[in-house]
Amino acid sequence: MSGFGVLLGIARHARPKAPMELLDHALVTLEGGVQGDFRGAMRGKPYKRQVTLIERGDWEAATAEVGHALPWQERRANLLVDGVDLPQVRGALVFIGAEVVLEITREADPCERMEALAPGLKAALLPDWRGGACAMVIAGGRIAAGDEIRIEEAWPSHSERSMISVTSAVGASSSART
Repeated sequence: MSGFGVLLGIARHARPKAPMELLDHALVTLEGGVQGDFRGAMRGKPYKRQVTLIERGDWEAATAEVGHALPWQERRANLLVDGVDLPQVRGALVFIGAEVVLEITREADPCERMEALAPGLKAALLPDWRGGACAMVIAGGRIAAGDEIRIEEAWPSHSERSMISVTSAVGASSSART
């Protein structure tokens, strides 16, 4: 699956529980994620939550479900995307603008903070990764609202490809005998 979309918004927060700061553009680095965002630092180990992304449609659907119109940055995600379905698979790549590449690492689980915003919001964000995705920076660079986004799903690992080939070959030889 591949698709094209647009980066609608960029946000960061300097420390836990700090208000989100909206940006028109930002530097994204391998070491620090969105520059100035406290979650982006690698902290000496493979850190799987450097950058968080959420789809505009998912946020709007979740907030409509609970009857509240809330600004997207209240989700506390770094990037708001539109026109693409964020992949719900580890290893998928998200290309932003001309330079930045992110790798999806896991779902961004909604926390109790969402429930404090609106009763039922945490539950409304749970299905189908509505709460967004976490990613690691693979290639850094500058991003800006309005940048094009392209998604590339990960290929199966070598062992998974081998199993697919073996299974396909077994199925083909079984059907050839009948």
